[in-house]
Order: sequence, then structure tokens, then C-alpha cells
Amino acid sequence: MKKVLLLFSFIFFVMLNLFPQKADPYKPDFGNPPGREGMTLVWNEEFNEEAKPHPSSWRYEIGFVRNQELQWYQPNNAKITEGVLIIEGKNEKIRNPYYVAGSTDWKTSRQYAEYTSSSIQTRGLHQWQFGRFEIRARIDTSCGSWPAIWTLGLDGGWPSGGEIDIMEFYRIKSIPTILANFAWGTGKQYVAKWDDLKKPLSDFTTNDTEWIRKFHIWRLDWDSISIKIFLDNQLINEVLTSETVNPDGFNPFLQPHYLLLNLAIGANGGDPSKSKSPITFEVDWVRVYQRL
Repeated sequence: MKKVLLLFSFIFFVMLNLFPQKADPYKPDFGNPPGREGMTLVWNEEFNEEAKPHPSSWRYEIGFVRNQELQWYQPNNAKITEGVLIIEGKNEKIRNPYYVAGSTDWKTSRQYAEYTSSSIQTRGLHQWQFGRFEIRARIDTSCGSWPAIWTLGLDGGWPSGGEIDIMEFYRIKSIPTILANFAWGTGKQYVAKWDDLKKPLSDFTTNDTEWIRKFHIWRLDWDSISIKIFLDNQLINEVLTSETVNPDGFNPFLQPHYLLLNLAIGANGGDPSKSKSPITFEVDWVRVYQRL
């Protein structure tokens, strides 16, 4: 009898590893990162320990940063709880220490910020050239919400250093939209060449009325030939690296990139004034695989 029980236990163990249970789409996934054929897991962040994002992996952006957005970025709005990184966009007033009376610069002309949020990145700590990036996340589609999962190249500045938007959500002409984009240089400062994908949120919610309440997996497959972005295993945008060369001959996607996770408020996100505070962006895990 003992041998039979041991045999059944062994079979059960093998079956679990060969055919792991599918994660509940409404809840955090505490399963171990699966193997990927021909690849090795080189870095992962499971966000399973109650804490702040660990400084060995993440650094914070501070203040008014880009796009004339409404939020003041600060560390306080990012926390890890119950197996998920939660970034909160809050309607709260905070003094701008860089305020200059009479300034016309959007970063210094406002005495106060009316919203706060967080933006974290791996710059200077972890960066990768090529690989498969998988991120399980749940986005808040409230008006004013602009969450993003993206990468920037280490060298070249923006946009000549390259940008990959694995996921963006915001409003285009008031229509909630999922985006997946690539950007590189044009030879003009701060002017990018874009290969973008804009897909109305309704394309997803029409087929799945629970889509907004669920976690989804965004994936980037990147090698020396092409860059592909997937959403729940559906290819939504791709570009050949032969097409992404800057005018000076530098290819920003043949260099290491670092990862950013952020929740912007306002600007492209729309007017948050009638949305419930806080707006949230939840990231369950981040996993990076590379070829052996």
C-alpha cells in the first residue's frame, strides 16, 4: 500500500510540473516561473514580499517628469502587498519645491501638484539586450489613467536611444485605447519615428465583459532580427530591427534597455477629476528570459 501511495504521489508531482494549473485571472499568481524552451530565466520580480520595491532592483523618478502630466512622482505611491506591486494615482495636493512665480515652464509654473503617483525603473541596476519579457498586470481604465510598461535604451537619449512600449493605456479622442509601440530617432531633437499600434479597449471588452477586472500577460519577444509585442499570447505589433536605424546609423534596439513601470495621471490619460481616487496599476510579476 505504501508503494502505491508513493507511486501516486510521484505521478501527481510530475503532472503538476508538466501541466501546471492555470492561474486565476482575478487573483495574484504565486506559482513559480515556468521554463521556456531554449531559454533561461535571467531575472524576475515576483513582488511576493510585503515591502517597498527593493532598491537593488528599482529606482524612483521624482517630481514632474514628462508629457505635462498632472502627477508628482514620489516613492510613497508604490507598495507591495498580497503578492502584487500596486502603484496608486492619488488626488492629493503636494507642494512643488521647484515652483517659480511667473515661470512658463510646466515643471516650475505650478505651485502645487494636485495628484501623486509613482514611476519605478531598473536603470543602472538591471538592463538587457534581447530576450523575452513577460509581465502580468491589471490596469485601471478610469478616466485620467495612463499606466505603462516600457523600456528605454541606455545610450542615445530620447528618442534616439529607442523606446519600446510593451503596454500603454490612455484615451485617444476620448476612446479608451490599448497601445503597443516602438520609437527611434529622426535626426531632430525630441522628434521620434513611431511604429505604433492603437487598439480600442472595446475590442477586448466586447468579447470578455470581465476583461477590466482580470490580470493579463503582456510579452515582448526581442532579438537581433525583430521585436514583437503580445497581449495574452496574441501578437499585436512587431517591427524588424532593419527598419529601426537612426539617421546617424545607430540602431537603438541593438543595445541594452532598462525597464520602467509607471502610472501617469492626466495628459493623454484624460481628465481624472470625476474618477474615484486612487487610480491603481497592479503588477503581479515581471520575468525576463534569454536564449541559452
